[in-house]
Amino acid sequence: MVASYAVAVKKIVPFFLLAFGSLLPAALRAQEETGSRNPILVGAVIEGRDTIPMLYLNEVEIWAKMPARLARQRMEWNRLKQRVYKVYPYAVTAGELLKGVDEKLAAIGDDKKARKAYIKNLEERLNKRFKGELSDFTISEGQILVKLIARQTGRPCFHIIKELKGGFSAVLFQSVGLLFNNNLKKEYDPTGRDSDIENVVQEMEAGNYYRYQSQRTATAATLP
Repeated sequence: MVASYAVAVKKIVPFFLLAFGSLLPAALRAQEETGSRNPILVGAVIEGRDTIPMLYLNEVEIWAKMPARLARQRMEWNRLKQRVYKVYPYAVTAGELLKGVDEKLAAIGDDKKARKAYIKNLEERLNKRFKGELSDFTISEGQILVKLIARQTGRPCFHIIKELKGGFSAVLFQSVGLLFNNNLKKEYDPTGRDSDIENVVQEMEAGNYYRYQSQRTATAATLP
């Protein structure tokens, strides 16, 4: 992981004094209006007829310039985060959607005609809903999406396509994917080759970032 670098100052910053000076009169008026008897005592400097509150900041060391190698690593990490943040909601939607599809197909049973009609109708609705958005994805974003769908569903995309569309379609999609260095047969590896992606996802889930995209999950739930 890229090491974090401290960026700080080593002495008192004058504009902090000015900022506190501008806020102090309003704070004092608020205390008077509310009857507060618990003022905060701070140091001050007198400039002419003005008394300006003064606070000292903790001293922080300035480190050397970040080495080029670490700068590149940090840039790559930030790019990965941007891509994962963009495609992750779609992977969540895919996971929720597949649950509904599995349940629906289980209810249909072995009626091949009914299964084919259902999948065809679902595909048309999904194309109408998501095709415009997904067509804007870059190759790198598409690669990450395939990995995250495997993560959310527990199945590589190749197996999902084979189950829903048949072996021929799965092989066709795999052939196209390989042209863009996108292997649909690979399983998600959170502790190995996909560990960086997993770290970003864990960070997002810890911060509940994905919840603002909850409407995607709600949309997916109504599609099957």
